[in-house]
Amino acid sequence: MMASPTMISISARLTLNLHDLNNEASEGNQVQTRMVHVVDEHGELAVVNAVSGDMLKHVQAGYLQRVALEEGLPLCTGCRLFDANRINRDEEFFKELGDEKDASKTLDRVIPACVLDDAEGFLITVGKRSVPRKSTVEFGWLVGIPSRTQTESYFHVKYDPSRAAGSGDETGANLGQAIFYRPANSGVYALVATFEAARIGFNDISRQYVLSESERASRVRAVLKSLVYTLVRTEGAQRNAQHPHISAAEGVIAISRDVRPAPTASPLKDGYREDVIATCKQLDRMGGKHEFETRTFDSMSELASIAADLVDTLA
Repeated sequence: MMASPTMISISARLTLNLHDLNNEASEGNQVQTRMVHVVDEHGELAVVNAVSGDMLKHVQAGYLQRVALEEGLPLCTGCRLFDANRINRDEEFFKELGDEKDASKTLDRVIPACVLDDAEGFLITVGKRSVPRKSTVEFGWLVGIPSRTQTESYFHVKYDPSRAAGSGDETGANLGQAIFYRPANSGVYALVATFEAARIGFNDISRQYVLSESERASRVRAVLKSLVYTLVRTEGAQRNAQHPHISAAEGVIAISRDVRPAPTASPLKDGYREDVIATCKQLDRMGGKHEFETRTFDSMSELASIAADLVDTLA
């Protein structure tokens, strides 16, 4: 029987057209889209549009919460409400926890109580505690590839059919026409993400699992689903009128089934898929209980198929 994945990495390129998923601020009537500096494969600095890893992580956590609700997986009060405070919001949990301040014993209670806290991490601060848990899911920035990404600004106006009230500035209610400028971004974007499946249900302090194998498998399946859902429909700003056109998806998934990390390579550089595959082969030369598995994909449907295969192996 094939061993369960211990770590899964995704290195991918997504082609997104006419989106405005992540903005920095507004100045006057101009919305400023998120821009970052990167070094291209030739060592040159470039300024490109990007979507922060924080936003991607928030989207993925939201999908995991919905999967958990649908499949009856445990959620604490905070995560059931999708509150950013997570387990800290659960008053009943802390009543039952009582005066317990030992971090390891606290983790033994939190992990079984909530799949979102288990997978996404937390920092307990209630009762002068400081109990952290590192997330099992990590995202890099979804960053535009230099020379293959373009940002433009478009004129918009809020239409007032009467136009009798002027701009609305007289009352401060903004009831009339308003001119504003909103960005639209198109291009090929690089993504890296990892999922430490082996840490689901694992107490990092005691170095012991506190869930059964079947409970862990259910949670790993749920996280895998949430990862794919995040790429199929990446949520963010301005989707009401600028739903992204996802016209292409390609990449490579690396799967480790022992203690070795599943490598990533930045899709900012051409040949990243071959680099991931070659790195896995070299790591296999160093030894391990299981060989790495690498799967490439050239469409969103192929990515979903790989994820579905992984889910099936855990069923």
